[in-house]
Amino acid sequence: MSTDIKKEFWDRLEDTRAGMLSTGSAPAVPMSHYADDDGGPIWFISAKGTDLVQSAVQATPAQYIISSANEGLYARIDGTLTCVTDPAQLDKLWGAIAAAWFEDGKQDDDVQLMRFDPKEAEVWTTGGTLQFLYEITKANVQDEMPDIGKHGKITF
Repeated sequence: MSTDIKKEFWDRLEDTRAGMLSTGSAPAVPMSHYADDDGGPIWFISAKGTDLVQSAVQATPAQYIISSANEGLYARIDGTLTCVTDPAQLDKLWGAIAAAWFEDGKQDDDVQLMRFDPKEAEVWTTGGTLQFLYEITKANVQDEMPDIGKHGKITF
């Protein structure tokens, strides 16, 4: 897949608010992520007692699933999830979404920062709902396959 689609992936991921995160021993749960459009790790803030955090005390294979019609981004991202202690990174990421979950703010003893290092992803990008509907209608009228966007694999 071209580097253009890789950049498009990161741009759209930054504008997407949540997905489903899982590990081999922790079932998928909805999580808000923190990602920069220039690549790098994807960050999560969770509570220490969760299955995800317990499974990521040591680096563990994980998967993050994105399905965002608003951003036209659908992806399965495979990588490694690790619990980290990095007060500077936590300060950088902390905001209203994380604060809503912790009574004592970022000083709450239950706060756990997690780092997801993506290895590869299968990605679909679309032009959004209206473009999708147009392509479906056109395909039915012209008896052809719809062009619903780009699809490919990214290696990080």
